[in-house]
Amino acid sequence: MNPKVDFFFNKTSKWQQEYALLRKIILQTELTEELKWGCPCYTFQKTNVVLIHGFKEYCALLFHKGALLKDTDALLIQQTENVQAARQIRFTSLQQIKDLESSLKSYIYEAIEVERAGLKVELKKTSEFNTPDEFRQVLDEYVELKTAFEALTPGRQRGYLLHFSQPKQSKTRESRIEKCIPQILEGKGLNDL
Repeated sequence: MNPKVDFFFNKTSKWQQEYALLRKIILQTELTEELKWGCPCYTFQKTNVVLIHGFKEYCALLFHKGALLKDTDALLIQQTENVQAARQIRFTSLQQIKDLESSLKSYIYEAIEVERAGLKVELKKTSEFNTPDEFRQVLDEYVELKTAFEALTPGRQRGYLLHFSQPKQSKTRESRIEKCIPQILEGKGLNDL
């Protein structure tokens, strides 16, 4: 147990008992407990393997390379269609975790083996993501912006493309693009401060 993570388990939460049991299960493995993104994150040789986190409707284990797991018990959930590597196992009760304990251990051990083997999730290339017409037009007209966008990391490019593609109305897409131009020109990602 890492004392830096204790606050997460000690704070009052709807999922406090569930978190404690998940922690106990994970700590029976060779994973190291760390604090990342304000949540308990468990690593193997400094690589993220699984994270405990909670939401209003459920708490979950998030496997960072869950897409590579066999999912023999059909427990893994892809949060949204845009999540490429991570998968969750969601819980709505302490009993559910108790009932799944042996399966959870199997998934955790398999995730450790994925890391031990050095396996990687094959991510879609940025070019495979939809570029909204509104953004394509701005890039064609504004060479400096196109250069700045192409200089961004692939992850930052994907973040913008997803953000620009989400609205159904063209006017909303144009507004989002306009608001993000200064940030792109500064070489920053969508969520960079």
